[in-house]
Amino acid sequence: MAGRARGDPRVVLSYLILAAGSLVVAFPFFWMVASSLKPLAEIFDVRFLPTQPTIENYAEVLTRTQFPRWFANSLIIAAITTVSVAFFDALVGYALAKLQFPGRGLIFVLILATLMIPTEMLVIPWYIMSSANGWINTYWGIMFPGLITAFGIFLIRQFMSGVPDELLDAGRIDGVGEFGLFWRIALPQVKPAMAALCIFTFLGNWNAFLWPMIVIQTPNMRTLPVGLALFSGEAGSSWNLIMAGSALAIIPVLLVFLVLQRQIIEGIVLTGLRN
Repeated sequence: MAGRARGDPRVVLSYLILAAGSLVVAFPFFWMVASSLKPLAEIFDVRFLPTQPTIENYAEVLTRTQFPRWFANSLIIAAITTVSVAFFDALVGYALAKLQFPGRGLIFVLILATLMIPTEMLVIPWYIMSSANGWINTYWGIMFPGLITAFGIFLIRQFMSGVPDELLDAGRIDGVGEFGLFWRIALPQVKPAMAALCIFTFLGNWNAFLWPMIVIQTPNMRTLPVGLALFSGEAGSSWNLIMAGSALAIIPVLLVFLVLQRQIIEGIVLTGLRN
């Protein structure tokens, strides 16, 4: 049956279409890597591959710019924000799903309502708050808007609703406190959703541009997207250096995808199925 399915013209056609689509999607990435290995004289050459590959572009980016500092800034911000979102979103999601208290439904609706507010509308209040509290050009100023997210609360709350109440009641009979029920019983039951939330949060903060661009004022506080965007203006026509910097910036994203590919796909499927 499997052999017959492989020989089915419709299956073959599907694979051919997927392969062609993959090539189209992957071509810009391969072009970027190839361009990052070209000397400046060859950057506009019609040939795809460099005739004399060089890694000097990477060395120059690492020495000419504050790339290592930008990389560290992005890593620190993405890591702290991911941990914060994972803990607080899970805690709020558990409370909204499993605890009975007045106004629970209204609170959940209000949290969901914030998802309809465009980020651009929140930038001014965020900036006023940051300026008033001295958070401009600080790690906290960059991170605070994303330390807890409405989407994460919604996602975890939906999964927490599926945790059997009998498990929690058994824990209460054994004398487990409410936080212990959350940490030791409920949280392990929603690991796939937690993995998906952590992955999406890390990638989202790694690629964040608008808010960091607004709140950052000095070169040493730039994150990678902001640093590379401003460097592309400073470097002018040095596209070989810009491509090298972009190729370096995408390495963590590729590593996350390669290592956690299964969890990413599961997360996409799960977030689409839960309602």
